[in-house]
Amino acid sequence: MSDHEVKMIVLSTDNLDESIAFYTDTLGFPLKFRDGAHFAAVDGGSITVALATKVDHPIHGQVVVGVKTTDVDASAKAVEAAGGGIVQPPYDDAHERRAVVYDNKGNGLVLYSPLQR
Repeated sequence: MSDHEVKMIVLSTDNLDESIAFYTDTLGFPLKFRDGAHFAAVDGGSITVALATKVDHPIHGQVVVGVKTTDVDASAKAVEAAGGGIVQPPYDDAHERRAVVYDNKGNGLVLYSPLQR
């Protein structure tokens, strides 16, 4: 079993209200939460679909895959060693440790792990 698990995709939006309506009304995904006018998450089953404006999107304009890992720092180093790139090195936010990286083909990933409190 891998220490990595795809748990989220992050989509760009320039109008959060319209995007929330599309995913909840059109596709029927339940809204998990909303953070102001810049970020929301809908329940896509085993994957969370995050909707983010430029304020909160890690690489605005790209679909970014959120990968839960047991060790963000080691994963970021492994990505870089394998030909990927670091957009934002590992850091702690209010809830998790995360890093924003590109894979070896330029696709965006957010590596994250919940903070141990």
